[in-house]
Amino acid sequence: MGTPSKHIVIIAGEASGDMRAAGLASALKKIDPSLHLTGIGGPFMRQAGVECFTDINELAVIGITDVLKNFGRIKKVFEQTLKEIDAKPPACVVLVDYPGFNLRLAAEIKKRGIKVIYYVSPQVWAWREKRILKIKNLVDRMMVLFPFEKELYKKYGVDVDYVGHPLVDEIKVHKKQTELLKTIGFSASKTTIGLMPGSRFKEVDRHLGMMLEAAEILYKQNHERQFILLKAPSVSLESIKAKLYTHKHLPLKIYDGEVYDGINAMDGIIVASGTATLECALLKKPMVIIYKTSWLTYSIAKALIKIPYIGLVNIVAGKKIVEELIQNDANGINIANALEGALHNPQVIEELTIVKTSLGEPGASQRAAQVVLNTIK
Repeated sequence: MGTPSKHIVIIAGEASGDMRAAGLASALKKIDPSLHLTGIGGPFMRQAGVECFTDINELAVIGITDVLKNFGRIKKVFEQTLKEIDAKPPACVVLVDYPGFNLRLAAEIKKRGIKVIYYVSPQVWAWREKRILKIKNLVDRMMVLFPFEKELYKKYGVDVDYVGHPLVDEIKVHKKQTELLKTIGFSASKTTIGLMPGSRFKEVDRHLGMMLEAAEILYKQNHERQFILLKAPSVSLESIKAKLYTHKHLPLKIYDGEVYDGINAMDGIIVASGTATLECALLKKPMVIIYKTSWLTYSIAKALIKIPYIGLVNIVAGKKIVEELIQNDANGINIANALEGALHNPQVIEELTIVKTSLGEPGASQRAAQVVLNTIK
């Protein structure tokens, strides 16, 4: 057990936040191995040395409808988190993305006189920019991943640090494309198309069916194609296999090994909107971004969102460089046509290269860790 001054609580609410928080935790431990890290997280945070008092799956909800259905469970996690903080007061609490939960938590933490550091900004630039005024009152330090976010927060007088994107460090390929394809029993001479339906069960449930429809069309157009379905650690194999029952003739392999080796083995990708689009961009893979959510969530988001894109790769680029298909537009035919176009457009690779350079220099997690330690000093 660490002393209170050596105790830091880190709260993540979803798979991508678990990865970002794990990178931060590892960097903190490298600077000061005596730090005592606790929080809400998943396998990555645990591996990085964080004692998780609640598993990240307890907060695995998508959109307004899911939040309402699971309100009791989320409230219980919220109350339990405050009990843990009260029992072992930390030097600071680091909140990682997940604003619906974390900003409410920040308000309670501030009442206790504990410093609040926010890592991975809520997407205030997409909707409700004035929310920054609320964040300013709740957060002692904001750490952002993109340069344009720093300018936005500075405009409102928030203490903000641009640390760069940790993906620049995290993405490492251990097996060449040909080697991995051989390992899973695929041909290196065929075009390999990736399916990345998401990291949560609800995303897989909504996306995988239409992705498989697109795969059927793409395979019918050209039998020199094969498909890799990338399984996230947080999604059960059974839930995926249930969707594949009517597509047994499709040359498709489920891959649950090293994520970036899997992405690197793909020539083109159908990917659910989220951090995964940046992962694909950093490995310079042509892609089509898709997303489907409940109609209630979509209707509210459509009314509030101010920017023309939802894909992070397009937002960072400042223009549409890859196709986005949302809600009704996301269907097998549209997805197949969009990917066909991406596979035959050499300019896409050039645009993705520019996006890669705009994500900052290596060392984002180390810079973020230093900000945390400087803040609590």
